[in-house]
Amino acid sequence: MKATIWHNPACGTSRKTLAILEETPGIEVEIVQYLKTPYTADKLRQLFRDAGITAREALRLRGTDAEERGLGDAGEDAIIAAMVENPAYVNRPFVETDKGVRFCRPQDLVREIL
Repeated sequence: MKATIWHNPACGTSRKTLAILEETPGIEVEIVQYLKTPYTADKLRQLFRDAGITAREALRLRGTDAEERGLGDAGEDAIIAAMVENPAYVNRPFVETDKGVRFCRPQDLVREIL
């Protein structure tokens, strides 16, 4: 099975999720370092839809200026546009497999799609 993780190596939860993927037999892991290879708006919409969350629920406020920019109260389109412009606004990690997408906070949620 193939698993794609949108990964930030500086994030502990992302590293723990990646470790689960790498330790699971039969998983071929594709790592997308989204700070280097940013999301498209379409990909974000698809990930959020498939994970069953909103852009607001995936918005990273801690360690960013998203709150100061008013993104906490913004609409979905404005949040997604800001996330495309600055991928650090996307909380992490997201993992996608043939079984679905999970926003892996906590990291053990990844097991639901393996």
